[in-house]
Amino acid sequence: MVPPLRQSLGVVTAALAVTACSVRARPAQVGEVSVPTSSSVAVRTFPEGAAADYQLGGAYPPPAGVTVVVRDSTAEPAEGLYNVCYVNAFQTQPADRDLWLGEHADLVLRGRDGRPVVDPDWPDEMVLDTSTVEKRARLAVIVGTTVGRCAGAGFDAVEFDNLDSHTRSSGAVTAENNLALAALLVESAHDKGLLAGQKNAAELGERGKDEVGFDFAVAEECVAFEECERYTAVHGKRVLAVEYTDNLPPGGACAAPERPRSTVVRDRGLVRPGERGYSYHRC
Repeated sequence: MVPPLRQSLGVVTAALAVTACSVRARPAQVGEVSVPTSSSVAVRTFPEGAAADYQLGGAYPPPAGVTVVVRDSTAEPAEGLYNVCYVNAFQTQPADRDLWLGEHADLVLRGRDGRPVVDPDWPDEMVLDTSTVEKRARLAVIVGTTVGRCAGAGFDAVEFDNLDSHTRSSGAVTAENNLALAALLVESAHDKGLLAGQKNAAELGERGKDEVGFDFAVAEECVAFEECERYTAVHGKRVLAVEYTDNLPPGGACAAPERPRSTVVRDRGLVRPGERGYSYHRC
């Protein structure tokens, strides 16, 4: 399915030069739980069925009543709310194309013609090559640096996008390859005090939770594509659904009985209030 507009991570340059990152410690608070990691870091419980906003097109003051906000990894979290950090984990960001085609060009998946494989819906994003243990280890370091930035900025959780990039690889990358990288990234998130969310790929929901360790899910257009129950069957009320105004089912998204409790309807561009096309409605 078509993902929303995404901003550049703005941190890949630093990521390519390091093998680890430090983040500021966050004291445990009321309502926190421990995730099963080697470091037993305390993390805040994901708010079930909470009013949410999806702000990948640019950060802005959330509408009244919102308690959960998703923002790009380059943005700052919203003060006093539960913040989820967006990370494009399995494809490259448009602004970082030259960086990925430089020293780490071998981490970009190539087609038979030798050219980078791109997302047909987002042709300025290249698919990353997760096919080997060595490449996954290197990608985990690079993407893990962004995860560290999210933790250091004060986010509570992270969502990893494009888990389904293997479907755009003509068989060069498998679901198992991507799940293996996802497991490394989830471990990194947990070790840094963040919950980790699966983005889309409903068909991988059970494996995502059982094999990878995802704590919640962010589902785009699950109402429109009639697959919300595949997410809620795995994560219960820990599902944030995002629908878009240009692809709403008859009667609208909020009328669908199977929709997750936490459902928001946004404009496809995810622009900010005052910009042309902005739309926000929560169920």
